Order: sequence, then structure tokens, then C-alpha cells
Amino acid sequence: MINTVIFDLDDTLYKELDFVCGAFKEVCKYLAYKYNINEEDLYEDMIYILNKFGRGKTFNMLCEKHNLKENIKNLVSIYREAKPSIRLYEDAQWILNYLKKNKINTGIITDGKASVQWNKINCLNLIGKVDKIIVSDDFGLDFWKPHEFTYREMLKYFNCNPDDCIYIGDNPNKDFIGAKKVGVHTVRVIREVGDHMKTFLDKEYEADVIIKDLRELYISQWYSYGQFYIKALSETN
Repeated sequence: MINTVIFDLDDTLYKELDFVCGAFKEVCKYLAYKYNINEEDLYEDMIYILNKFGRGKTFNMLCEKHNLKENIKNLVSIYREAKPSIRLYEDAQWILNYLKKNKINTGIITDGKASVQWNKINCLNLIGKVDKIIVSDDFGLDFWKPHEFTYREMLKYFNCNPDDCIYIGDNPNKDFIGAKKVGVHTVRVIREVGDHMKTFLDKEYEADVIIKDLRELYISQWYSYGQFYIKALSETN
């Protein structure tokens, strides 16, 4: 019987784009004050660059457009230290409450710069809402997903048999590989917005089950007989 459910963070429990845009606003606020430029114009330019070219060179391209002689590392620091207003998806809040009520172990495994991920965790008030949080970067870049280390650590923490555990994420490039290696069941949630919603890979990289809403998960219908079952919330009422 399933007794432990582990979640990814970004685009699984909340919309990562909300954090990105909120952190961008902090950068724009800084630049607008320093260079006496309209903050809204900067933000519009930044979002345009993000949508057209992605995150990689956003700050460089913004500074180039406005001819700003700014240290990009400084802007990256402002971004990483930002604490914008973000919130859990409604279905994420529901499933966490449901699992707690039913005394199911809960955890989070998340990649990314440790300070940024802990900022997100704090902004979402997740400490206390789940039993265990692992930020892989706390152990070093080598232990980011798809490495199986963090999954083993989570199983060890809960003294959990892999067949009694489910991992839920959104990114088939890395989320399910390590989980499958240690024998954990996998579920992929595909949101309407997200970096990986249109990414589909070979079976070995994909989750066992794909859903669109965490409320599709119904714990009492999960069994550890080599497969598990998911029942729509509407069928439980």
C-alpha cells in the first residue's frame, strides 16, 4: 500500500513562471531606479526577451538594448534573492491537505540553485506542509536529478519500501529516471503552462501514469502489486 508521496516543486506544485516574472520585476525595479528608466518598459522588454529567446541571456540582452553598463552577476544576484508573491496550485494545496489528513508521508525533491529553491519553498510556506524537503543542490551539482541519490535519501528518511512510494513531477528529461532506478512509482502532471508540457520522450524516460490535475490522485486506490491505480476525485464523492 502506498504510504509515501514525493513531489517535484517547479511547475508541479506551483507555476514557476510566477516566480520568474516576480524576480524579473525586482531586477527591473533596481535598474529603473539606478538608470532613471521607466520600470514598466523594462519589464515589458524583459518578458518579450524571455518569450522569444528564453531565460539564458535575458539580462544581457536587456542591458544591450538599453545600453546599460551593468554587472550581469549583480542582476543575477538580485534575481536569486527575490522573494516574490507566489502560491501553490489549487490542486496542489488540495492534495497536500488530503495526504496529511490520511497520514501519508509527503516530501519534496527539487533541483536548482539552493538559495533560490529555499526562497521559493519559504515563499510558498511549504515548511510544515510536507514532512521532508530535499534541495539537491545542498549536496552538490552532481546530485541533481536524474541522479538517484535524493530519491534514496527520501526513502531512507521515511524507512520506506520503494514499491510503497510515488514520485510526482513534470519533466521527463530528469524527473522519473532516478525514481525508476530505485523502484519508485512515477506520475507526471502536465499543466497548461510549463517548460516541459510539450516534451514527450521514450517510455524509459516517461512516468508510469500521466495526469493533468493532482486531484485525480486518490490514495486508497493505490496498491503495490507491480502497478498502481488512479481514480478521479469525482468518483470518490
